[in-house]
Amino acid sequence: MTKIAKKHREALQKVDPAKKHTLEEAAELVKKCAHAKFDETVEMAVRLGVNPKYADQMVRGAIVLPHGTGQKVRVLVFAKGDKEREARDAGADFAGADELIQKVQEGFLDFDRVIATPDMMSSVGKLGRILGTRGLMPNPKVGTVTFDVTKAVQEAKAGKVQYRVEKAGIVHCRIGKVSFTEQQLVDNAQALIQALVRAKPSTAKGIYLRSIAMSSTMGPGVRIDPLAAAGTKEAEA
Repeated sequence: MTKIAKKHREALQKVDPAKKHTLEEAAELVKKCAHAKFDETVEMAVRLGVNPKYADQMVRGAIVLPHGTGQKVRVLVFAKGDKEREARDAGADFAGADELIQKVQEGFLDFDRVIATPDMMSSVGKLGRILGTRGLMPNPKVGTVTFDVTKAVQEAKAGKVQYRVEKAGIVHCRIGKVSFTEQQLVDNAQALIQALVRAKPSTAKGIYLRSIAMSSTMGPGVRIDPLAAAGTKEAEA
């Protein structure tokens, strides 16, 4: 039998697994249940009423959270000439063209976000197996393939997060840290939920926001009332 640590057992006792909370209640509970010695990441898990195996029901996008994620993001930009200089001036941690691609091929992976200018994508495509498996491949749908590298870098540094529905119809996305205030977590959670509602595929039928939960890295999941969280009947439509 698996032994549950005392602090985790105490955290579990604070949460009623059958109760659906408001965002405000969930943020308060998640903070109270956090018990690790480090600043735990707070994540949302949203189960959607879509079937991702159909292309017209794929939900994917990106959003700049109002209060960021609390994480220091290392940004790499594939660009050349003036765009490479622009990326560095905007705050990119790494920027370059063919020589940087070669460096990544050789095993360099000390970055969290990848941006590329459109003219570099034919070369960046060589890194598909390396970047794709880590969810780092630049994509125009989420604004990481663009000539406006200044905006892309600044948004990444400010806390832009990408979301994509998984095979089971669930979107996982970090929304902050336990050290955030309850209101900051609520604001970020609302921003994510609103983005998901806006991204609802026209072919999705029935209940769209099936279930929502919020949790910290080491804490238990706290269920959230989807209808109340969305603030609209979009959760049911």
